[in-house]
Amino acid sequence: MSGQRHRSPLLCCAVLLAALTAAMAADQKTELAPAGPLRVGLVSAPKAGVFFVATDRDGAPRGVTADLAKELARSVDLSIEFVVAHNSGELTDALEKGAVDVAFLPVDEERRKRVDFGPAYVEFESTCLVLGHSEFRNVHDLDRAGVRVGGEANTTTIRAMARFLKSATIVSIASVGEAITMLRNGDIDAFALGRGPLAAYQREIAGSRILDGYFHKTGIAIAVPKNRPGALTYVRGFLEKAKSSGLIRRIFDDEGLQSTAVAPAE
Repeated sequence: MSGQRHRSPLLCCAVLLAALTAAMAADQKTELAPAGPLRVGLVSAPKAGVFFVATDRDGAPRGVTADLAKELARSVDLSIEFVVAHNSGELTDALEKGAVDVAFLPVDEERRKRVDFGPAYVEFESTCLVLGHSEFRNVHDLDRAGVRVGGEANTTTIRAMARFLKSATIVSIASVGEAITMLRNGDIDAFALGRGPLAAYQREIAGSRILDGYFHKTGIAIAVPKNRPGALTYVRGFLEKAKSSGLIRRIFDDEGLQSTAVAPAE
């Protein structure tokens, strides 16, 4: 009896802690997906990669962010609903308005004012792709009057490029696909994007080159709407566990991104 009396308070504390943990987890799940299914925002492009998704014949998105989103939905036992945008600016608008519950977005200070970020899963450099006959070799060479440099509208990349290039003309473009067409047709002299995604387009445009140097470096992180602290706590824990468990490394490898490094733990 004496041993039971000593163990009883400990047992009660353990039960209470388990109940509180379960209640907190339930609250975080509700806050993460208040509409029911987990609505995840993605950005489309002609080619899938570490950030952009491409769509299969049945319309299903394919890419790193789609894979991560499925794992997140599985972790909270929720169905998933994808919302696909043309660029990260559109996706930021949707996240800020609560039209999506979670997204993976490049981090910048302007965007931090509008959504809350968890950890980054990858880091990237922004540079430019030019055609083979171009005289440009380095991103600094672009900063001349009359040079037209394209970037996706309302994105981290185009904002950074506008700060970096003081004399060139910045051309705002709705999507990656449209920008690549404009570059091929000579409507712009260079197209700005992350170095990794540009490599896929370089391989398809004979003689094209990715410029040396970069004008911006940041991470792509998991993000939720403002004023959802429980949701932010959950996605932060999910992403860090996905890094430490090797899940993100496996997703990168499965997508053919063996040379892409996973962002370090925060």
